[in-house]
Amino acid sequence: MLLQRSMGRARGLAAMSPERRREIASKGGRESQARGTAHQWTPQEASAAGKKGSARYARRRAEEQR
Repeated sequence: MLLQRSMGRARGLAAMSPERRREIASKGGRESQARGTAHQWTPQEASAAGKKGSARYARRRAEEQR
């Protein structure tokens, strides 16, 4: 399937300034914290995520050096 780029104007978040997008994201973060639905990382989850990111970075660097 080929994706075609629209020659029209940007829509939605793409049309907003970075400051406005940051403001909207911040409101969402504050709301999820207030509701208690925000994700809280356990030490084990954080460790696993860090290892996964490091491995991906190392693999990409190794491929670039070839």
